[in-house]
Amino acid sequence: MFPSRVWLWQMAALLVPARGNVKGMNTPDDVRYSRDHEWIRFDAGGTHARIGITDYAQDALGDVVFVDLPETGREVEVNESFAEVESTKSVSDIYAPLSGVIVEVNSTLDDAPETLNEDPYGEGWICVLEVAADVDQSELMSAAEYAEFTEG
Repeated sequence: MFPSRVWLWQMAALLVPARGNVKGMNTPDDVRYSRDHEWIRFDAGGTHARIGITDYAQDALGDVVFVDLPETGREVEVNESFAEVESTKSVSDIYAPLSGVIVEVNSTLDDAPETLNEDPYGEGWICVLEVAADVDQSELMSAAEYAEFTEG
């Protein structure tokens, strides 16, 4: 049996010297979090979600040098790999935390992939997803739950 993605992230964080430490990682309260270390910021109507990687994830990856962005119009299912992030240390898949259709991508990352490291919750977003109507959000964590998850 293959190790879980969560276990792989946690091992990467232990094996790869991080620039910071897990305690004190930035976990904004206005976003939700996946167990695969993606953050999700819903619009006011809850129909669209901006998605990126967490501070914890970018710290574990190290310096990001390339982002393979998804195509707009692509339908994704929850837990489906939809993008890749390449750092000086590894290449990591980014998994859809929700099902839906990708309606926008952050093309700024083509020329400035380091933005994922510099501003993971702001200018470093990856894509915007039009959320499927029947999507289950019960697996997403609050900031407090995610902080506990990454410290455990």
